[in-house]
Amino acid sequence: MGYLNQLANNYYSGNNHGNYQFVSLDDIIKQFMIVYVGENKIIPKAKRLDVAFHAQRAMAELSFDTFKSFKACELVIPATLQMTLPSDYVNYTKISWVDSAGIKHLLYPTSKTSNPEIKLQNDDGDIVENSLIATGDLVSGSSSVTLDGEYKNIVPGMVISGPYITKRTLVATVTNASGITTITMEDSAGVAATPLLPGTTTDVGNTGTVLLFSSLGQVYSEESSHIIEGLSWGDGTAADFDYKITGTASTYSNIKIGMLVVNDNFPAGTTVTNVSGTTIVVSTKPTNTTAVTDGEVTFISTDPIDSTAWSNYKSSTPSENQDDYQDDTYWPANGERYGLDPQHAQANGSFYIDQVSGKIHFSSNISGKTVILDYISDGLGDDTEMQVHKFAEEAMYKWISHAILAGMSDIPEYQVNRFKRERFAAIRTAKLRLSNIKLEEITQILRGKSKQIKH
Repeated sequence: MGYLNQLANNYYSGNNHGNYQFVSLDDIIKQFMIVYVGENKIIPKAKRLDVAFHAQRAMAELSFDTFKSFKACELVIPATLQMTLPSDYVNYTKISWVDSAGIKHLLYPTSKTSNPEIKLQNDDGDIVENSLIATGDLVSGSSSVTLDGEYKNIVPGMVISGPYITKRTLVATVTNASGITTITMEDSAGVAATPLLPGTTTDVGNTGTVLLFSSLGQVYSEESSHIIEGLSWGDGTAADFDYKITGTASTYSNIKIGMLVVNDNFPAGTTVTNVSGTTIVVSTKPTNTTAVTDGEVTFISTDPIDSTAWSNYKSSTPSENQDDYQDDTYWPANGERYGLDPQHAQANGSFYIDQVSGKIHFSSNISGKTVILDYISDGLGDDTEMQVHKFAEEAMYKWISHAILAGMSDIPEYQVNRFKRERFAAIRTAKLRLSNIKLEEITQILRGKSKQIKH
């Protein structure tokens, strides 16, 4: 009795409450090896590794449609109207926002929009994959090219192609000043490259040559790029200035962590690691030999470019929310909404999931609201999740047994089919048990169904 009391004290003073209803996946594997595998047993011989594999497969499959889904996360939707999917997300069961009384309001998915990949086009409408076009002034014998405007999304490492440009010529440095972008060119070995006549080593200058800048990855959005003047940074030797760019805090409102830093003095790939007060901390030291006191730096966001469809969707007011429902004006087209789709006949809002970016996109009326995502995982995220409700323990054993027998070459077909039927019956029993149907609760619901509705 003293031992039981000690266990009870440990339970109620701890944080692992309600765990008795579960059995760990490791215990299921051990018990299966003891009871089902061995001489004169249904499975004469099996490796523990095989049993562990089929146990994890059973865990994942039963998590999708048999086990209860207890996974949920709560987030406040920012102005971007996006939520990143959890790391162990497989599918959602429901998405809802919570009002001031803590009541959930179900959101409905919309299939009438999406966030497609943007394809760049030239003036003729042809697709130019991962590229942008600019006109540049080539100078004979010079690796420097002055472009016809300010291009905030040209970065070092881009491939340059066009008349008089040799193959595999790259952007070495980028400078933006007075609304004009100037680049320098280099070859793949890092040697300065100059414009040449095709098939010769003769330098040539050709003012106003159209150049194509191609990227091996994505082309960054010019709208999400920012050029800031009047910045200062050291020469990379003093400890206090190794990784810092200073200016005025008012100019940093659009600078975010992770942005690319584009300037001759900073190596390609330098990014912003922190923004604090009047200081921007970057990932790489500058390479200049003297301190800069009035410099200009381009900061480029690496986030994917928003498509027109997504931009319009998040900026518009949903049709179901353009009026309130506290008076008769909520139905401005009263009697005229023929063929109304019920999925849009609600005022809670809508969402869609962009599987490519791994984010949930919400309609504009969800901005600032607390949203709860109830979702399904495979139950294999970490050791604390790898447990099975005791209502479904037998289903796990039958699943593993059938999977192992079905993979053996010398097992009679009737025996495999027997365990297939037993697996099906065990899963059905587990579903009924886990449905948690209570007679009193069903009775109370049916009493409400018996009410007479007056017209």
